[in-house]
Amino acid sequence: MSTLDSTAVAVLDDQQGLAELPDFTTDAYKDAYSRINAIVIEGEQEAHDNYISLGTLIPDQAEELAKLAKMEMKHMKGFTACAKNLNVVADMPFAQEFFAPLHGNFQSALKEGKVVTCLLIQALLIEAFAISAYHIYIPVADPFARKITEGVVKDEYTHLNYGQEWLKANFEASRDELMEANKVNLPLIRSMLEQVAADASVLHMEKEDLIEDFLIAYQEALNEIGFSSRDIARMAAAALTV
Repeated sequence: MSTLDSTAVAVLDDQQGLAELPDFTTDAYKDAYSRINAIVIEGEQEAHDNYISLGTLIPDQAEELAKLAKMEMKHMKGFTACAKNLNVVADMPFAQEFFAPLHGNFQSALKEGKVVTCLLIQALLIEAFAISAYHIYIPVADPFARKITEGVVKDEYTHLNYGQEWLKANFEASRDELMEANKVNLPLIRSMLEQVAADASVLHMEKEDLIEDFLIAYQEALNEIGFSSRDIARMAAAALTV
């Protein structure tokens, strides 16, 4: 099970000491940050809405899912404060367009009652995407945002673990749908990472690091659920077929 243990925290602390920080006051930084921050805020809003929706598909888990949703709203408020701290206005229209493909796929699966697909999109792909972004961002964040993000990333592991454990308990019944949902949605994550690469670089977050960290988190989750190494390699290859 993926957890943010003391070793991982120590590594993050070491990275913070070694990372070359950007100049948070430049127009270029603030321009890029307006989109990156908006993506984070929108991602937390999407997560809140998705967990509430999942509660309608898994009624016996509705209370737990509502707790996860509440945590996401707290995160959204924290990241909104990060933008205000830098006197940046988040570009929310950009972020809504950025998430539109995944949002549409989640809503389609929700209407069809496909709880497995919904869990893969929100509890695996989006959470792994968020964890990777936060890991790479923390060492180069401004002090205010660093403190906020360090708290958030610990919560996101809880959310990833929720999806892992549900899908692990229902693995045989979920396997085929998981593989199909991965084939459709994993390429979208790759496209999203490509789309944000230039802005992320301005914040000293490199695309290769984001992709590597995402794949590690996602593949660890798939392994925990019950997929073999061969299956995981085949599923990861889906990201290349765009």
